Order: sequence, then C-alpha cells, then structure tokens
Amino acid sequence: MGTSKLRDTHSFWYIVIISAAAGMAGLLYGYDTAVISGAIGFLQELYDLSPAMEGFVISSIMIGGIIGVAVSGYLSDAYGRKKILMVAAILFAISAIGSALAISVAMLIGARIIGGIGIGLASALAVTYITECAPAAIRGRLSSMYQLFTVIGISATFFVNLLVADSGTHEWGVETGWRWMLGYGVIPALIFYLTLLFVPESPRYLVQKGRDQEALQVLTKINGSEAAKVEMKAIKHSIDTETNLSMRQLFKPGLRKALGVGIFLALFNQVIGMNAITYYGPEIFRMVGFEDNTEFVATSMVGLMQVVATVAAVILIDKAGRKKLMAIGSFFMALFMLLIGGVFFFDINSGPLLVIFIMGFTAAFCISMGPIPWIMIPEIFPNHLRARAVGLTTMFLWGANWAIGQFTPMLLNGLGGAITFWIFAAINVICFIFVMTIIPETKNKTLEEIEQFWKPKNQKVQVRKGA
Repeated sequence: MGTSKLRDTHSFWYIVIISAAAGMAGLLYGYDTAVISGAIGFLQELYDLSPAMEGFVISSIMIGGIIGVAVSGYLSDAYGRKKILMVAAILFAISAIGSALAISVAMLIGARIIGGIGIGLASALAVTYITECAPAAIRGRLSSMYQLFTVIGISATFFVNLLVADSGTHEWGVETGWRWMLGYGVIPALIFYLTLLFVPESPRYLVQKGRDQEALQVLTKINGSEAAKVEMKAIKHSIDTETNLSMRQLFKPGLRKALGVGIFLALFNQVIGMNAITYYGPEIFRMVGFEDNTEFVATSMVGLMQVVATVAAVILIDKAGRKKLMAIGSFFMALFMLLIGGVFFFDINSGPLLVIFIMGFTAAFCISMGPIPWIMIPEIFPNHLRARAVGLTTMFLWGANWAIGQFTPMLLNGLGGAITFWIFAAINVICFIFVMTIIPETKNKTLEEIEQFWKPKNQKVQVRKGA
C-alpha cells in the first residue's frame, strides 16, 4: 500500500507514532554511545587507566549487549515485543543511576553491563517491532527511526557533555562532572518507558499467539480494513507454514544465505569505524591539538552532521533503495578514512581539516551502513524465526561493537592514527565489495515476499499478489 492512500486515513499517522515510540529505543543506544566519550577522559585521569582498561570501561556495556540480544528473541516470543522493550528501559535507568553513584571502576563496569543488557534487548527488538507493523511502501523510512533517534541521542549527548564539562573546573570534572554525564541517562530511559505505554503489541506476534482478533484490530488501524484482511491472510499463511521451524533451519540451504547476509550487515555496521570516532572523538581531536574543551565542540559538530545525514537517509531509503545507498556510502567512507589517515601520516596540524574529513565520513555512514543494517536484518528473516534470528545476528553486531570499543585506544596508542584509520579504510573497501556482490534489494517488498528470496525455486509461492 502506498503512502498516498495511507495519508487519506488516520492510519498513516498511527503507524508513524507507534514506530517513533519504538524507535526511541535508539535514544538509549545513542546516549550511552556518546556520553562515555565525554566521561572517559576524566575517568582515565581519575583511575589512571591503561589503554586496555580504558577500552574495557567503554566496551563493558557491549558485554551486556551481547547477553541482551542473545535472550531477546526467546523472551520476546514468550512475553511479547512491547513488554521486553519496557524491561529494557528499566534496566538502562538502573544502569544510569548505578554509573553515576559508582565508587570504583569495578562498580562502574558492573553498572554498564546492566545497561548493556537493556540496550541489547532494545536494539534487537525495536526495529523488529517496527518491521512487523509497518506497511512495505514506507517500512524503510519507519524502521530508520531507530537510527534517527540514535543519532539524535548521540548529538544531544555531545552537547550535554560539553555543558557539563563547561560547568566547572577540570578538577571538578574529574571528581564529579563525569557522574552527571552518566546519570543523565535516566532521562532517555524514562522517556522511552512512558512512550511504550501507548503502543500496541506487534500484530505478527499476536497471530503467533493465536490472538487473531487483536492482531486484526492493530492491522486495521495501520492499513485500513480491506488491506488489513489481506495482510492478515498473508501473515497467517506464513506462520502456519513455519510453525515447526527451529533455529536449525537457519543453517540449512536457503535461510543459511539469509543468515550470512544478516551477519555481514551486523558486522559491517560496526567494523567500518564510526564508533571508533564516536567513542573516542574527543581523544582523537586532542591528538591534533584540540584543547580547553574545544574537542567537545568539534565532537558536537560531528553529532549534528549525524542528525542531518540520517534525516536524508530517512527520505531516501525507500526511494533510492537499500543496496544503492550502501554501495555509495561504503565507497565514500573508504575515501574519507584514507584522508583522515593522511592527516595523521603527514602530520598535518590542521584541526579544521580533520573535522571536515570526519564529518564527510559521518555523512556517508549515516546514509548507508548506519541505518540500513538495522532496517534489513529484521526484513530478511521469516516471521516465525524473526525475533530469534535478529537476536542471533545482532550478537555479531554487539561483538564487533565490543571489539571497536576495546581495541581502538590500543590501536591508536600502538600503531598511531594513520595506520589505524587506514585499516578502517581497507575494511570499508571490503564492505563495498560485499554490498555489490551479495546484498539483495528489499525496498517495496512485503516481509512475506522477501521470504521467497531464500527458498529453492521449486518451493517458492506467490504471496500477496492474487492472495
């Protein structure tokens, strides 16, 4: 169904509102991703952290994230997407308070692991929820709300870090300022929890649980009565034919390819280098001469670019297509990583030039490998396995995220900025090759139509059209 027909009813705004509510999970991910970049410098000085320990303080939340995504599918299949998303908000609030009150590195790491479990649950389920609710014609734009709220959270948090850093002396920042940075995380957690009170459960989950009437009511609000009946029929057919599927099916011919694509998308969302900049932005800018909190100003400019570019991605995602945007983005990411490495290699003491190159890389990331993996991963798996399969593939995303958080300071300290960023450039070249060769295009396809991509030719059936 096209957006023009949706706009003739209240259903268009209904699906936008509930997608935005679920997408606010990105605020949690965005806040934590950005806030630690402001706090880590103070923490390093307070606790005299080694590069390895500095990396572990940042990457510890990813350990929780891996746990969260590992159990997300099973918990959401048992209790529903909505309830587990609300649990995620509660865990993140507990983490924010615990981090602010931490009296040791061990306590801080423990609090961050708890927060990671919450973010892991939310990261796997928020886009799954949107994917299961959204009409095909606008599913890409709605699913990209998770990434949009992520970068809004990142950008806003960079400014929070700047304001806190400017609120007192450097010594105050070392003793107290970082606590306020981390403690303010309770605000996005509260916002996310309250918005979830007003959204329905996923219609595909409701059908799985035999709650057909409730599912039809939700689909009617989203699509209108006639389209809802067609959608309901397609969902029931898909689920009925998959009832006996187990996770082992993902490793058999057909779905094995879908799993490979999902893992590729998850890994390259992280290893291309964006989070290295997000987590360690202020420290990277200090390497070329930024000081007196100007490193926080530069990082805030990068955050604003993330918002602008992600808004552009929301507009383009269902028009240009997933594959084309990822190909263009990965090409330019490789180019800008080469240029960033060149600034360090040739010892160009030009802070503004580095900011321009990093902003260029950020823009390329935010129209491609930033939002699109979050959109495509839930799209490519069948209804009955979606939540668990997304949890499995997102484990790879969080594992790669952990590696970036853990090893980036060690690479910068051991190899220097030039080699570190040229390694990321090479990874982006590999990403471009994989996008061009193995990634399918899923724009304007229903979830049931996408399922047909992975089935042997003799098993493919006609869905939706003529249903």
